[in-house]
Amino acid sequence: MTSHDLRRQLASLTTEAFRPELADIDRLPTLDIARLMNGEDAGVPAAVATQLPRIAAAIDAIAERMTRGGRLIYAGAGTAGRLGVLDASECPPTFNTDRAQVVGLIAGGPEAMVTSVEGAEDSAELARRDLDALRLAPDDTVVGVSASGRTPYAIGAVEHARALGALTVGVACNEHSALAAAAEHGIEVVVGPELITGSTRLKAGTAQKLVLNMLSTITMIRLGKTYGNLMVDVRASNDKLRARSRRIVSLATGASDEEIEKALIESGGEVKNAILTLLADVDGPTAARLLEESGGHLRAALAHAAR
Repeated sequence: MTSHDLRRQLASLTTEAFRPELADIDRLPTLDIARLMNGEDAGVPAAVATQLPRIAAAIDAIAERMTRGGRLIYAGAGTAGRLGVLDASECPPTFNTDRAQVVGLIAGGPEAMVTSVEGAEDSAELARRDLDALRLAPDDTVVGVSASGRTPYAIGAVEHARALGALTVGVACNEHSALAAAAEHGIEVVVGPELITGSTRLKAGTAQKLVLNMLSTITMIRLGKTYGNLMVDVRASNDKLRARSRRIVSLATGASDEEIEKALIESGGEVKNAILTLLADVDGPTAARLLEESGGHLRAALAHAAR
């Protein structure tokens, strides 16, 4: 694609549109600019709301495959790639997932998290190589993320994953995007032109973060990683999370501090197991067995224990 063709393509994208009414924004008082920016951000959730049926359908498909051992893999460049890596990196401490279960791929590799890697986003071949390194399988899901919906790295990842039989999702912020068209589940959250022309780390980035929050969080709910709205699979890897673990057991059971401490010790620190030992009045090994037989779903294990 020539430079002229690329400029023409960018000019046709809603996310790249110029807003003449904001041409003097740099002359405004700081508080007025902040109010303008806050007003822009306020419309993002409504744009996400238009895509909720598509998001829900994608989540159900992802959860079905992850139940069979599949992985959730994000692929993007720049801000979109960083958001995918961020979402993936937060799943292990929040939901006690294996680090290989939710993966974030960013064009240009880890270096691109903190600096621009020139040309990486333009390479569909790089996306194919990154996915091949993960030995992609049919039960895996690849989510391509791109504000413009035209980034070759994201599209290349989705096209390659689909060719290999994996589930594919495309998250973009323009209508009729090539990324959404390439994926089985296309999600297009149209937030409109940015406050700063073409700076898609703003509204578009916020929209992508909201969608990725839903994809991972609700998938984990479907996988039994929560009990109600409690993070019962939280990994207690630091003092704050250890304190949170005790609070979660307390909220779920109403047990005393002594009972909670005993249950956590007996369960090896596993919150879900500790709750089961207290609510079902079973020992640690029995709780572990009930959870294994129930696919890790605490409600199912409790129902099984009550029979």
